Amino acid sequence: MLRESVRALAEAKIVPFAAAVDEEGRFPQEALDALVANDLHAVHVPETYGGAGADALATVIVIEEVARACGSSSLIPAVNKLGSLPVILSGSEELKHRYLAPLARGEAMFSYALSEPDAGSDAAGMKTRAVRDGDFWVLNGVKRWITNAGVSEYYTVMAVTDPDKRSKGISAFVVEKSDEGVSFGAPEKKLGIKGSPTREVYLDNVRIPASRMIGAEGTGFATAMKTLDHTRITIAAQAIGIAQGALDYAKGYVKERKQFGKPIADFQGVQFMLADMAMKLEAARQLTYAAAAKSERVDSDLTFFGAAASASPPTSPWRSPPTPSSSSAATATPATTPSSA
Repeated sequence: MLRESVRALAEAKIVPFAAAVDEEGRFPQEALDALVANDLHAVHVPETYGGAGADALATVIVIEEVARACGSSSLIPAVNKLGSLPVILSGSEELKHRYLAPLARGEAMFSYALSEPDAGSDAAGMKTRAVRDGDFWVLNGVKRWITNAGVSEYYTVMAVTDPDKRSKGISAFVVEKSDEGVSFGAPEKKLGIKGSPTREVYLDNVRIPASRMIGAEGTGFATAMKTLDHTRITIAAQAIGIAQGALDYAKGYVKERKQFGKPIADFQGVQFMLADMAMKLEAARQLTYAAAAKSERVDSDLTFFGAAASASPPTSPWRSPPTPSSSSAATATPATTPSSA
């Protein structure tokens, strides 16, 4: 029922704008409005804070079905989870009520700021600093490849609070778009998913209350890694949704395209291609669903399953025909996206 309702919503409210969103490189506001109106923009937020309280598998299904219609739009629920999960995992009750409630109401979006120009895979080598000043922290630095930057109101920012401790000297903070000293770079030019802005975030003497630290000082890196264990799965769901949209479009196309007096769907070679696509897609889906179940249970092998799911998007020998007008194939290349990590 959840899949059917999200698919119907996506077909009616997201598909009509998907091609224009990608071609114009603009934020999919229509998708955001539709998702918020139907309480699907941040389904992971617990009921205690006004959210739908969806489990990890339900969240994956929502993202998958939105991605089937528009890859850019699927990053609304996906990145809202990525950005807010540190607060859910490690934040105080004060922080949870303050930031999860408006997220659940659709009044704000959440982004995740970990990576830097010289700290991508080596996230522990970040240079953004946070210095204590009485009851405040002052942040300075640059974050790069931040999904939905400039659109989101809230940002989970990782910063060094003790340079001598490397990963154990990193802390997590909530930074607001309206904080003085916060600014954004120009949108990155990407190969695909162009409707979701990816920008640098600049922190210039950003002074925030100490109460906005997420968890204890020095626990930020551990929180960041736990967050990625849970949210790599959402990127796998995005890839699956995009692939499903491409497969659905291809299935329709081969029935319409005729050669030698018959639809090319009747040719065995084409059937082999479609069968391979469907097989690899379903294998990736089952791996992702298994990872989602492990995320919900917080199994000991979650790190492996989350990484495996996100690293194994479905592949295919088929190349979809150009310029589809109302399919996720319009926004389907590439099938993965920067994780804002």
